[in-house]
Amino acid sequence: MSDEPQAILEQQEDYRFAIHWGSQRDQTPLIADESPPLGGGAGPTPGQLLVAAVANCMSDSLLFALRKFKQRPEPLRAEGRAEVGRNEAGRMRVLSIHITLQLGVPAAALEHLERVLDQFEGFCTVGQSVAQGIPVHVSVKDSLGATLKAPPVLAA
Repeated sequence: MSDEPQAILEQQEDYRFAIHWGSQRDQTPLIADESPPLGGGAGPTPGQLLVAAVANCMSDSLLFALRKFKQRPEPLRAEGRAEVGRNEAGRMRVLSIHITLQLGVPAAALEHLERVLDQFEGFCTVGQSVAQGIPVHVSVKDSLGATLKAPPVLAA
């Protein structure tokens, strides 16, 4: 399928790669690099790209779900963070991803919000795919800072 996600990476130097998107080789590539001391820090790391992909997809899914009800939540903001640590074999791994989405308006300005908050994560292709191997925790706040959705609290 021609609309399947595709990326082409070309090594520039050490751990720095130019990332091109599918057949759009004439556009300026995204530069990715590992942080020092391994790389030069010339761009986002693979872990940051993973978190950005999940946060972007979750934002898109929330926006899509709200727009289905003709709601205008803009401007949205997303923050993502990966918890990185060692697995049982002592190797560094992404242990979990935490995403906070913030609506650009107060919750009271949006209709059908509870229904949207119950459903939108299920429409996120990237987030749901990643969540099959890495726990993804999503929170949603409104423009006033009120928490509208929080990840379930796990018993200790």
